[in-house]
Amino acid sequence: MLRAMTGRDPGRRPDGVPPTNYSLLVAAGVLLLIPIVALMWVSSYAKVTPKLGPFPFFFWYQFLWVFLCAGMTYGAYRLVLAARKQAPPPTHPTSPRQHDSAPMDGEL
Repeated sequence: MLRAMTGRDPGRRPDGVPPTNYSLLVAAGVLLLIPIVALMWVSSYAKVTPKLGPFPFFFWYQFLWVFLCAGMTYGAYRLVLAARKQAPPPTHPTSPRQHDSAPMDGEL
């Protein structure tokens, strides 16, 4: 009914931007913040034990975060895509001249 009265789609803002789920954006921000906090808190992993094979904890812990950070970044990316889910584009009337119509003057 709002669309009929105002001519606008109620799911879009007046400037044409689709609605955004801000709680998903906050969750994406938290996913990006976790590795930063975990790796800046050096005293939590600045130790030798437990060893993983010949590698001290300090090294394999940081190397593990390479993969964890990649996974969390991908998760944040997917959350942002879900938060900014695009509404289907508005339908536009077809142009009066179709490609399969008769050639114009000068065209062969």
